[in-house]
Amino acid sequence: MTAERICKLLRLPGLTDYGEALVLQRRLAQARASGQLTDDLLILLEHPRVITLGRGARTANVRTPTELLASLGVQLHEVERGGDVTYHGPGQLVGYPIIDLGRHKKDLHWYLRRLEEVLVEALKSFRITSGRVPGYTGVWVEDRKIASIGVHVSRWVTSHGFALNVSTDLADFDLIIPCGIEAVKMTSVQRETGRTQSIVEAAEAVARSFAEVFDLALEPAELASIR
Repeated sequence: MTAERICKLLRLPGLTDYGEALVLQRRLAQARASGQLTDDLLILLEHPRVITLGRGARTANVRTPTELLASLGVQLHEVERGGDVTYHGPGQLVGYPIIDLGRHKKDLHWYLRRLEEVLVEALKSFRITSGRVPGYTGVWVEDRKIASIGVHVSRWVTSHGFALNVSTDLADFDLIIPCGIEAVKMTSVQRETGRTQSIVEAAEAVARSFAEVFDLALEPAELASIR
C-alpha cells in the first residue's frame, strides 16, 4: 500500500435526495479532475425512492406512467451515467466513487470489473456467493441480480457507481424493467440470507472491500471538510 493512495470515505446518514447527491458528485468529480480535490473519494448513502435513466435507457423500460410515479412519491431523473433504467430506494446501499483512473488504470472495462469484484468480495461477509453473468454488468446470485452498476467517466475521473440491494423493497423494481433486462429476477442480501440486514454493516463491508480491491487507504471524512 502506497502512502499517497488515500481515499476519503464519506458516509451520508439517513436518506439523501437524489438531485442533491447528483449536484454534489458532479462538483466533486470536477474538483478531482482539476486537482482541487487531491484524494480519491467514496461516497456511500441511501436515496428515497427514485428511478434513473442512463444514457442507454429506453423510456419503454419505465413500466409506470410519470403521473403515477409522482403520486407514489417516486422521483424520475435522466442522468449521464451509462446503462439503462434502474431504481434506488431505502434499504439499498448506493456508492459513488470519485476516483482518478489516471492513478489506477485508464481502462473503463477494468474499472467496471473492479467494481463488480468489490461487491462480490463484500457479499462474502454475509456468506453470499455471487458473481458475474457474461454479457451483463452487475453482480448476481445464480440467476438473481443483487447489485447494479452504471458509471460516468470524464477526464478519467469517475462518478455515479453501484447500488447493492441490502433490505430493499424488491416490489419497487416492478415499476421498471431493471437495467432493460426482460424477466430479470432481483434479489437482496436480506432475501438471500433470510435475516434482517443492516445497511451500516453492508457499508462497512463494501468500504473494506473497496480499499482492498483498489489498493487504497480509507480515511473517514465529513462533508464539511471536502466541500
